[in-house]
Amino acid sequence: MGQCVKSYNDGCAANDEFQSANNGLAHGELVRDLLEQRLQMPAIPVSRLIRPELDQQILAAMSPGHLLFLEAPSGYGKTHSLVSALNAAPDASIRWVTLNGGDNAPSRFLSLLATALGLSDVSAPNGGTFQDHLSVLLVTKARKKESNRDVLVLDNLHHLTNPAVVGLLHQLATNIPGNLAVVMASRLPLPFESHTLDLQGVYQHLSVDRLEFSRSETFEFFQQARDERLITSVAIDHLYNLTEGWPTPLALYLRELARGDERKPVHETESVERFIKSTVLAPLAQSQVRSLRVMAELESCSDELFLTLEGTTAEPDMPPSSAAERGLPLKQVPGRGRWYRLNPLLQAWLQAPVMGGYATRMLMASRWFGQREQFPEALKYALLAGENDEVIRIASEGTEALLLGQDTASLLTLRRSLPAQLLERSARLRIVYSWVHAIGGQFRQARELLESFSVSDLREQEARIYALKAFILRGEGFVAPALEMADKALATGGLSTQAQLVTQIVRSSALCAGGYFQAARDANRAAAKLAREAGDSGSEALAVYAHARIELGKGALGHAEQLLRTGLDTAMQELSRPARIGETRLQLNLVLVLWHKGRLKEADRLLVSCARHAEQTRDLGLLLAMALRVLMCRAQGRMDDAFVWIGRAERTMHSWQVDESVYLPVLEALKTSCWLACGQPESAAQAMVKLAPYRKDGCVPELFPMIPGLLDCLQVRIDLVNGDLIRAREHLSAVYHRYEDALPWGLHLHAGLLDAVLLAEEKGAPAGRRQLESVIREAAREHFISPFAELMHELRPLMEKTFRGLEPCPFTSALGELFGIEGIAVVADTLAEPISEREQGVLELIAKGLSNQEIADKLHISLHTVKTHARRINAKLEVKSRTQAIVRARELGLL
Repeated sequence: MGQCVKSYNDGCAANDEFQSANNGLAHGELVRDLLEQRLQMPAIPVSRLIRPELDQQILAAMSPGHLLFLEAPSGYGKTHSLVSALNAAPDASIRWVTLNGGDNAPSRFLSLLATALGLSDVSAPNGGTFQDHLSVLLVTKARKKESNRDVLVLDNLHHLTNPAVVGLLHQLATNIPGNLAVVMASRLPLPFESHTLDLQGVYQHLSVDRLEFSRSETFEFFQQARDERLITSVAIDHLYNLTEGWPTPLALYLRELARGDERKPVHETESVERFIKSTVLAPLAQSQVRSLRVMAELESCSDELFLTLEGTTAEPDMPPSSAAERGLPLKQVPGRGRWYRLNPLLQAWLQAPVMGGYATRMLMASRWFGQREQFPEALKYALLAGENDEVIRIASEGTEALLLGQDTASLLTLRRSLPAQLLERSARLRIVYSWVHAIGGQFRQARELLESFSVSDLREQEARIYALKAFILRGEGFVAPALEMADKALATGGLSTQAQLVTQIVRSSALCAGGYFQAARDANRAAAKLAREAGDSGSEALAVYAHARIELGKGALGHAEQLLRTGLDTAMQELSRPARIGETRLQLNLVLVLWHKGRLKEADRLLVSCARHAEQTRDLGLLLAMALRVLMCRAQGRMDDAFVWIGRAERTMHSWQVDESVYLPVLEALKTSCWLACGQPESAAQAMVKLAPYRKDGCVPELFPMIPGLLDCLQVRIDLVNGDLIRAREHLSAVYHRYEDALPWGLHLHAGLLDAVLLAEEKGAPAGRRQLESVIREAAREHFISPFAELMHELRPLMEKTFRGLEPCPFTSALGELFGIEGIAVVADTLAEPISEREQGVLELIAKGLSNQEIADKLHISLHTVKTHARRINAKLEVKSRTQAIVRARELGLL
């Protein structure tokens, strides 16, 4: 007779295995010295990353009478984070208990607790229960008067599985004394209900999203290695994308770098592999690891999809939701219910070697998605299965639905393997691939496919071809021709709902670029109506995206942010499929809004996820994501990183075979801006030479509608550096002439700031200050701070003179922080009588070394008036000479 072995799921459910542990209240199982040996706070590595914000959040949650719970899989630094925070609290009395499987005996657990709380002399009540003993301990603790803040830490809580001990934990959590804070750390969810504690406001939960490193923290962690040329910025960025900030693998990889070991991919390094095998996967049986390998073959997986595939290899008792509950590094996909994805590092490790039956599982996944009319996903897995007949069927049947999904990466993979005669036989397939190339920015290849239609095919597909040509023209930056072609497509008729939707969005984009915001909004309303008819959240997301672009053009940042967040919330209500291109564009434009408002931390967090999805699907929105990353690096003074991102964007666009006209003007403009920030106008001028043809064409890229005007503004900045005020004024006037009455709001602010700098040079500081104050008042309405960040170098002298007179408000505070001049207003206001505008103008000319007569000639006033102003200036500054006046004025921030 074979041996009966309980399943993995039953390991914690059989109470019989705890019967001996649950018997008796014996208190002397462990001597006091042995217990105290267990109660020591762990040490943490000297080379750890200092995380002050996390430390503060943890300390703030350790209020007396409160429970803090840290939950994360292995390797997320739960223990280290707690020790780091507690080291920053010298007034805290730490009572640390590191639990293990042997603590499932209630008597042992209570002995540990009593010793930790300094109550080892408190005896259990005669004939009482474990709960009674704990109640006595808690009451005794509550009566003690403590001078320091007491914190009880129960680390490795996942080892406690005995229901009797779990009951004691629940009792402790609901009856925490008012002079004690309790912290619990575990790989698993809290083993008892917590909603009551949450509603009472005495419970806080920190999970993976707070414990993992952010992208900026990852760069900080590897800073020394980068300084020592052990790793590049590109490699660090790749590490972050692969690990998603998983601290332990990052720390292990850093040690490998320091040892000078042979460079390998992070998931192939010996220490990381050992960590995955011995820590992450060690508790699992071989069959459960096979289940994880099946999940690793998919981008994301639900229990339903997994159970469809599990018959090929895996056991049904380890679906994704179960794996997540067991403390494995899976995350729920936001807005999709019980859909999960593995941490990319673990996924990469599990994918090698490929398991048998891979093609069968991919075909099953394709059919599963196809039955639910999720064509992009169905196509992707058909491609991975290598089933060309299935691929062709899906591509031919789902033309516009595939467009809205825009899984360009999968479609282009198929394009390389398709026989040429197959495209020649199917006009619909040629249209599909013309769309694919156009969506991917390969407009030349898209046009080539359109040129091969027969007369009969042209007649039959006329409306679709017009719609596609309108999309291509808009993608190339042509506004009026795109609008004309879109109107022809709609007038011809015969378009599907999805094709009409895309055509209306093209119209909306073209009208918005032309400054016809009301007409653009009408086209957008038509698109929104079509999206509702289509009944697909991806379609609705595209319509919301187009509306938000209109509001961005008008400068309504607040309204745009509300639209984008509402659109993302709406899209998340469809729980059965991965995010589509419309949602990615919503996220990218939300990042753009946050950047304009100066909310860089929020922007950085969101940018990571949407950029990853854009790269996976070959969405051209990745260019916008990388451009935003350059701007963030530039704003933070990380110029080397900014140029690294420009280079990476250039390589990516080139490898994707994107037409140069799509990305070259954007990247050269970013180079010009960065060279100016580095104080290298010669290099900036060279970059502007490459931009000359694009400035002449005046094309308006769909993703970057302000590019034509910004190129003119860059030329103004170069003219200012070169001291050529006449040419600077001419080029600035060209900005207004190019757009006439349709100047986008962001560009309006940009040009207004440059006008302030020019006026200060042409007519003196008072004129420049008046213009700057006017722009600040306009920008403050929407907290539109990005133009000030971009022009910080040019604006600084004028801002330092203007800041003291600004009306206090959140926006001026943000400007003070940006320019580092918060204190100037206080210093300047120490004058008993302020300097007037005319006196300020005279003072600035005195500082330039002009004589009284030269000042009179320049300001067109009499010599007597100049002398009068000079005497008043000396009196107000309490000085007796020109030299003293200049020194004192600089001390006060007047010069």
